[in-house]
Amino acid sequence: PWTYKGYEVHVRLHIKPALGRIGLDKLQPLHVQQLINERSRAGLKPKSVRYVLGTLRAALNQAVRWGLISRNPATLVDGPRVDQYEISPFSPDEARAFLMAVKGDRLEALYSVALTMGLRQGEALGLRWQDVDLDLGYMRVTKQLQRIDGHLQLVEPKTKRSRRTLALPPSITKALDAHRDRQRDERAVAGEGWVDHGLVFTTIEGKGLDGTAITKQFHSILERAGLAQRRFHDLRHSCATLLLVQGVSPRVVMDLLGHSQIGLTMNTYSHVIPDLRRDAAQRMEELIQENSH
Repeated sequence: PWTYKGYEVHVRLHIKPALGRIGLDKLQPLHVQQLINERSRAGLKPKSVRYVLGTLRAALNQAVRWGLISRNPATLVDGPRVDQYEISPFSPDEARAFLMAVKGDRLEALYSVALTMGLRQGEALGLRWQDVDLDLGYMRVTKQLQRIDGHLQLVEPKTKRSRRTLALPPSITKALDAHRDRQRDERAVAGEGWVDHGLVFTTIEGKGLDGTAITKQFHSILERAGLAQRRFHDLRHSCATLLLVQGVSPRVVMDLLGHSQIGLTMNTYSHVIPDLRRDAAQRMEELIQENSH
């Protein structure tokens, strides 16, 4: 649903007004370039312009497959350059300080899961009890909670690789077990007012949590803990960075995050690579010295 909504918005607000009067067989790369230039001048962010271009490319690729046109003019045009967002992961000490700051919070388990399991915010908020097995110690990521047309909806994960099964550390199993007990108490208090969607993380009436509100609370927690402000998504980056620094295989981190390609993982966390190289060199040195005696 969210992907379809994104395509619809791109066509209605950007592509159709600029290109709607041009016949499919008359469409040239210059027209596409003019669309990109005009949208950029109008203030649309480079990343959003690239998304619009991606939608147009996908549509025209289908037209090529159907034999309506012989080439895709949108593939001959480059989108605007997007500056890499500088991620801000926690250091080990900051991660511990953050977990101490959320101790006793009603949503302690949510923040612990986001940091420890590397879930995207929508994945954490879309977690259902049917996807969590505390006895066997695992969770399945099968949905994400997104606001679409003003309503919170459970939708499919970002990619096929985003659907994944994760082993739970004992501390997270304990946190989720305590959270489930708290939720049972809240459900009893709410009585018939409880809205049952089977979600792990809810309001006190059982409704899904709004991501914007959670982000605001997250910022308040950071301030209270004396930590620098970050995006909620940096909890996910913190998980990956801390694991890589501890020597966990990038392939394992890739699977944990649900990345589709190892290159994406390595590019995103390239700041860790120098430390990994130094660690590898030190381990080799220790191995050689040990065998030389």
